[in-house]
Amino acid sequence: MHYTLNVNGQDRSVDVDDDTPLLWVLRDAMNLKGTRYGCGAGLCGACTVHIDGQPVQSCRMPVSSLGTSKIVTIEGIGDTPIGKRITDAWLKIDVMQCGYCQGGQIMAAAALLAQNPKPSDDDIVTAMDGHLCRCGTYLRIKQAIKLAAEGS
Repeated sequence: MHYTLNVNGQDRSVDVDDDTPLLWVLRDAMNLKGTRYGCGAGLCGACTVHIDGQPVQSCRMPVSSLGTSKIVTIEGIGDTPIGKRITDAWLKIDVMQCGYCQGGQIMAAAALLAQNPKPSDDDIVTAMDGHLCRCGTYLRIKQAIKLAAEGS
């Protein structure tokens, strides 16, 4: 099937099966490799993107369900004011170790600050729950979110 998806502010056309997960459309059909495959079951958060501003695990989202939704990936989040603050804070705090999960972590953090510009520690923990980091950078992630929130 032919689909036109709005990804990072641009309409892009793809020919994929109806049940193809958005993750594979982004990675394979659009060559946007920043959205990562982690578990394939929506449990780890590595594949998180924004769909109409909401964080969604793209590994479980069939392309046929997207309609005219606006999709933002890690490649496009830095073009938003909140995304820029988050990515700048991530670099300043030096959050990353291996970096594999960080795209999903950043996408979840940006969604949190879009909904709640001044989150409490509990708000941060709740928003980031389900985003796994094998390197254990959770404390630095929390610090980066707080730093980004100070800039709002």
